[in-house]
Amino acid sequence: MTCQEFAEFLADYVSGELRAETHTAFEHHLSLCINCVRYLDQYRQTIALGRGAFDDATASLPEDVPEDLVKAIVAARRGS
Repeated sequence: MTCQEFAEFLADYVSGELRAETHTAFEHHLSLCINCVRYLDQYRQTIALGRGAFDDATASLPEDVPEDLVKAIVAARRGS
């Protein structure tokens, strides 16, 4: 597995959706490539920070957020 292939499978790896043989190749690549280990760590930190941004359910939306952006996000979450 190359570093580029590693990056292509990263989301599926983190979500636990890789097929067994791909998972094995992914893990093997991690054992050889410190740069991809670091990339994976940063990817996981980014996910955690993104989730943490929504920890306060009582937080209000800043006034300067465009209404069109809010509507687009709501529509995307509904699958529209």
